[in-house]
Amino acid sequence: MSSRTERANAIRTLAMDSVELANSGHPGAPMGLADVAEVLWRDAMKFNPKNSKWWNRDRFVLSNGHASMLLYAALHLTGYDVSINDLKKFRRLHSKTAGHPEYGDCDGVETTTGPLGQGFANSVGFAFAEKLLAKEFNRPQFNVIDHHTWVIVGDGCLMEGISHEAASLAGTLGLEKLIALYDDNGISIDGKTEHWFSEDVPARFEAYGWRVIRSVNGHDGNQVQAAIDEAKVSVGKPTLICCQTIIGYGAPGKSGSASSHGSPLGNEEITGTRQNLNWTYEPFDIPVPLQQEWDMSERGAELERDWLELFDRYQKHYPEQAAQLSRRMSGALPDDCGDVLDKFAAKSQAEMKELETRKSSGQCLNLLGPIIPELLGGSADLTGSNNTQWDGAGWFHEGGRYVNYGVREFGMTAIANGIALHGGLIPYTGTFLVFMEYARNAVRLAALMRLRNIFVYSHDSVGLGEDGPTHQPIEQLTNLRTTPNLSTWRPCDTVETVFAWKYAITNVTGPTAIVLTRQKTSAQFRDQETFSNVASGGYVIRRERTDLDLIIIASGSEVELATKAAEVLSEDGIDARVVSMPSPEVFEKQDSGYRQSVLPDECRTRIAVEAAHADFWRKYVGLDGQIVGINRFGLSAPGKDVMRELGITVDRLVESAKQVFSKSSKQTK
Repeated sequence: MSSRTERANAIRTLAMDSVELANSGHPGAPMGLADVAEVLWRDAMKFNPKNSKWWNRDRFVLSNGHASMLLYAALHLTGYDVSINDLKKFRRLHSKTAGHPEYGDCDGVETTTGPLGQGFANSVGFAFAEKLLAKEFNRPQFNVIDHHTWVIVGDGCLMEGISHEAASLAGTLGLEKLIALYDDNGISIDGKTEHWFSEDVPARFEAYGWRVIRSVNGHDGNQVQAAIDEAKVSVGKPTLICCQTIIGYGAPGKSGSASSHGSPLGNEEITGTRQNLNWTYEPFDIPVPLQQEWDMSERGAELERDWLELFDRYQKHYPEQAAQLSRRMSGALPDDCGDVLDKFAAKSQAEMKELETRKSSGQCLNLLGPIIPELLGGSADLTGSNNTQWDGAGWFHEGGRYVNYGVREFGMTAIANGIALHGGLIPYTGTFLVFMEYARNAVRLAALMRLRNIFVYSHDSVGLGEDGPTHQPIEQLTNLRTTPNLSTWRPCDTVETVFAWKYAITNVTGPTAIVLTRQKTSAQFRDQETFSNVASGGYVIRRERTDLDLIIIASGSEVELATKAAEVLSEDGIDARVVSMPSPEVFEKQDSGYRQSVLPDECRTRIAVEAAHADFWRKYVGLDGQIVGINRFGLSAPGKDVMRELGITVDRLVESAKQVFSKSSKQTK
């Protein structure tokens, strides 16, 4: 039997050889953390490498994602679908071993990491999901949901502000099955962190309400094992294990220095490392006995087999709960939720009530919450303003299904990403649209991973009024709409809001943002065909009477302005079509025939209106069209006054439309 150090050296050499072959990467952290990983993957964690989606597996997150070769090497050695050839293709085009771990591309990677601190926040979401599902489904003698979440974090992760947000909430929530291993090597890209990161990290986490195990020698497997064993004993708190390591461990000239962080070691240094480690094998050559000691396939299969036997007995004793859990982990929705929304949309169309779309959204949640038990809501301390808590949901700290995330927009969004990744729950979160900026990179990662995560953003424009330019969004809609894989809906009334929610809960190919007004909006008339076309993301809400002279495109609260302007233009002999575009991304997914029926190429006389940055709409109106928008920051005043001052009015829309029509008429003569 090999020693722990010899097994850890397999990770070290695979990491340095892969980085060297790629001529790119970060060998230092994998070499420093190899001993920790050896204990974690061979002795501590519960997983089956031949079924990386087993529900009750432990989750592992490498928050310092630049150390990706640590994860890839461990996945390869333990028996996941990561081959030696995959390691040799590290950082190559279309390789599953990307520069930073990418969810969905590599077997065993639980989340995409790289932007520091977010993996740590994801791990809080994983642990939170485990706690919620265990509370809901476990029964005496039947702990069918019972696993840990492990996360490795570095100094960079803990310097990022999101780590404070996530760690604070994790301590408050008492996530006892969350265990973080801190790679305390004192090095970041610029050198020794003592010059810019001198805080007492253990004391900081103790202040958050964590149990902290200090001063563990990260190169002594027995010490690491003892710390992990202690961490697994629940005290109602998450645990931070402080592992003191040497970056680039084993490298003769670069260990302990920033020079091993983000560059290949070089042939001379690698030769010296092999000598220091007494590693006599060629690059990528792992001796068979060592491979066999690392392979966890047999143990993993046995762990899953034991769990399947437990779940089989659980099904017999609690068939309804077992069926519910199976449905939820599969991602399928209850059968009736679509019908409920369809009926509400039809009712709203018939009633034609003026209402704030944030309140329309709240009405949708009142319908969805009771019939979709996996729907998990929350807000960054703006529950009443976002209208994100359905009646009867109850606060989480009182045993309910609604989470108080506190004023932590970034942490909230990244935690929700972890919840979505875990499975069994569909998270949605709320804040003001302008504060999406705080959470921006977590929104981006949700889109990159194509997560079913729903972002509710209220107070969608300068129309929110008196809070002024600090709270009035201008450029945020364009930011969201230009994010790949993200679908953004800005509904104009209750009907469009219902369609937005129906899309959001059924969208399994990426996150959805629902952007809502603070102010009331008028209900728009639709016939049956128009009503059905709302689902297409863009549709004709007011058709021209005879000849199509002009197209007005609008979203959200400005649809009302567009329909009023069309009536004024009609009186002046200009026959205008109004297109409501609640979701340009969804509209672009429709076939060309449908898109042409809404925005025919032959009508280039177009104008768009939105109380936001104007440039996004240029692709729809062309260089000859006009956009009534806002290219400056807002003002502190009542919403109607701000709209008027910034030119988001019927009069300005009519004037601009006439200019476009006049120019077009001259060109065709």
